[in-house]
Amino acid sequence: MPLRLSYQPNYYSIEDILATQERTPCKFLQEVPRMGKLNPSTEEKDLKAGTELELPIWLVSEISTGRQPVVAPELPKIYKEAYREILKADASAVDLHKFNLYFYEFGSKIKHFDKKGDVHDILLHTFITRFRLIMDLAHNTESDPTIQQKLDMLERKLFKEANVAKTKLNTWLLESGVELKAGNMVTNHRKRKRVDDDLFTNLF
Repeated sequence: MPLRLSYQPNYYSIEDILATQERTPCKFLQEVPRMGKLNPSTEEKDLKAGTELELPIWLVSEISTGRQPVVAPELPKIYKEAYREILKADASAVDLHKFNLYFYEFGSKIKHFDKKGDVHDILLHTFITRFRLIMDLAHNTESDPTIQQKLDMLERKLFKEANVAKTKLNTWLLESGVELKAGNMVTNHRKRKRVDDDLFTNLF
């Protein structure tokens, strides 16, 4: 089963739908008539300029662009500096599931609101750092199952795909009856190494 995460607007992607439902804080730059009901802290009919609310990313993406943007979006706290420093310190030890179930997918949409590029950098750093952990888990069936609960949805899919690939390889090795031999390049390298070792021994 191939990976089917979207990482771009995809009408048929469940991951994309769930990720874009995540909310991000934003501040209204202009008054919006008859939308006061979006603000539970007031009974006013209109939504006043300066109001701060958390809105789903699919909506914020549409109304924060153009010549007259309606809102100015902010970064959710899990992508702000304090959380970025935690990930920089030791991303492998972080329970990414608690940060957000769609940490990478949500982050790929949020990063467009970050002009400095810090979100992009931390997403890349986190994935690279945790990739070896995911592969180690996939190749060690006796590993602590609770560790898998600390993975976000992308990482869980990678883990499952890697585990399936490992199972297929082991099955092929056991049932194929094919004797595995070292490639010519490896054999030649070993021969050269033996020659070099012999020369070194003879010299000293």
